[in-house]
Amino acid sequence: MIGLTVVAAGTSLPEMATSLLASIKGERDIAVGNIVGSNIFNILAVLGFSAAISPTGGIAVSDAALRFNIPVMLAVVIACLPIFFTGNLITRWEGFGFMAYYAVYATYLVLDSTQHATLPIFSNALVFFILPMTVLTIATTTAREIQQRRTRRI
Repeated sequence: MIGLTVVAAGTSLPEMATSLLASIKGERDIAVGNIVGSNIFNILAVLGFSAAISPTGGIAVSDAALRFNIPVMLAVVIACLPIFFTGNLITRWEGFGFMAYYAVYATYLVLDSTQHATLPIFSNALVFFILPMTVLTIATTTAREIQQRRTRRI
């Protein structure tokens, strides 16, 4: 949990500050490139280098990462795909949405690590409310953009 929250936030704060300043100055390409490049570097180069020099011949991936964290990471990638259909623009409501998803994710990690009594209720809310609303939002946004593109061509 600490690696996925505190360490992740601490290592990402410099990129976030740089991207925020670049965005304020109107250099949005630098803002996006900085974040995407940093994350790709961390996943591929840092993780790859760590596995390559590991004395045990590799890095063990925990069951929790395989069952929850990696699927969440893949879901975030899928949630970002409609951005490419909507004029390559992340709107404010999408930005707030991604921040809210991170808050939900961090809350789940805390509840899970402490085995809090509300974990089953929170998990059910994720599965039966947040996940369907996310799918519906992505589908609606994508469908609306496709429709707008069709009407622009006519």
